[in-house]
Amino acid sequence: MPTLDSLPPPTRSFASDNSAGVHPSVMAALSEANVGHALAYGNDRWTTAAVARFRDLFGGGCEALMVWSGTGANNVALASMLGPAQAVVCTEGSHINVDETGAPERILGAKLIDVPAPDGKLRPEQVEALAHAIGVEHHAQPGVVSITQSTELGTLYSADEIGALADVAHSHGMTVHMDGARIANAAVALGMDVRSFTVDVGVDVISFGGTKNGMMYGEAVVYLNTALARAAPYLRKQVTQLPSKMRFVSAQFTALLTDDLWLRSAAQANAMAGRLYERVHDVAGVELGAPPAVNSLFPRLPKDAIERLRAWSFFYDWDPAAQQVRWMTSFDTTEDDVERFAAGVRAALD
Repeated sequence: MPTLDSLPPPTRSFASDNSAGVHPSVMAALSEANVGHALAYGNDRWTTAAVARFRDLFGGGCEALMVWSGTGANNVALASMLGPAQAVVCTEGSHINVDETGAPERILGAKLIDVPAPDGKLRPEQVEALAHAIGVEHHAQPGVVSITQSTELGTLYSADEIGALADVAHSHGMTVHMDGARIANAAVALGMDVRSFTVDVGVDVISFGGTKNGMMYGEAVVYLNTALARAAPYLRKQVTQLPSKMRFVSAQFTALLTDDLWLRSAAQANAMAGRLYERVHDVAGVELGAPPAVNSLFPRLPKDAIERLRAWSFFYDWDPAAQQVRWMTSFDTTEDDVERFAAGVRAALD
């Protein structure tokens, strides 16, 4: 059995899909957009083309706003959805609650009502249980239900589950936001048209991810309920998410949404996560549950093996107290990367 130090690490790490480079087609689109001058703030042909792609994807009535980042997309979306004294209902492990340094509270001045979700998924009965606060002047008013697809734990909502959440939310006058940082991975895993688990089941606004799926930077806020978009352009500027050279975000989305590149890239990431699971799930000392639905695995490993393996090829902790880490694949992860990393796992646990 070879030692870990004797093995070459994978060319691409399993730390995060944020660690990946830019898809060649996206880079080519950036290069093409860099020729000459174009008017700023979205008054350009690339932004017109990107909005048209989103309308093809979700239906002609939607509106799409380009922004800088995922946190920014969530803030723009929620800012346009929240009314005075309203709060956001989300899971305790959601990105807006855990990984945005309190941005919604600081920037939007809105309370997050976070509820337990061991599998990362919000349930209709949890939303229903909070509705008693509506109309009580002493309580923050539940106004937006925010879900993540795929979730931070790599789980998936079915279309029916999202529809049930939306029905409860809408019955109480709430709106539904979807954090879709990895919406492409979810669409591939579900094998469904993206409309079937968004606009068709009552989602109002989506933070649509690009950075984790082959873009250099940039996300979009897509308004399926266009009534909520009326103030969004002003709010986008107010929360510092209006790119002046917007053509560079838009050109990337146009490339990503052409010929299903966004889905093909996500399919590669998902497939490589499945392949990694097959290579390591039976290694003694590796604790893994079911095969991954999308592009993330959350194994438990002995502490000394974690440190030795991480020094060889970096990845992040997920729950240090449980000795649980996260391995993620990307659009550019190769079979060779998987084989090298799996060999390293076996060597670290030998």
